[in-house]
Amino acid sequence: MRLTRYTDYALRTLIYVGLHEPRQSSIAEIARAYGISESHLTKVVHQLGRLGLIRTIRGRGGGLRLAQPAAEIVVGAVVRQTEDDLALVECFAGGACAITPACRLRRALGEALAAFLAVLDGYTLADLLGGAERREMAALLGLPEPAPEALDV
Repeated sequence: MRLTRYTDYALRTLIYVGLHEPRQSSIAEIARAYGISESHLTKVVHQLGRLGLIRTIRGRGGGLRLAQPAAEIVVGAVVRQTEDDLALVECFAGGACAITPACRLRRALGEALAAFLAVLDGYTLADLLGGAERREMAALLGLPEPAPEALDV
């Protein structure tokens, strides 16, 4: 299973914005920190805003903030909402295959996909932001030292 670059950017954006809380972030900052395209990231941020995961504030002094607590943003849900197609094989998407009526591979791959998503459903953005790595992630992204209360996320 391979996630699209779009989903990768969505997750990385949430991590960046979450690490930068309570300060606002900008698309330019996020793109620069990860070395990714601002125009592509703009599309990702737009969808994250439509999904209610990020709040966008326009104009001078504007920026991005999490729209809900990090503990309420479930990684599996983000993946489901940002992936266009979780069909691992053609028959998942209604494609024709000669052995579909008797195929056990389809069942096995369906169980594998469900297990993959179930594991991701066990993680929230807060889980990705917490722990000993929080300071290191912030430093790697060029963010200021997290506030002490943020370290307990």
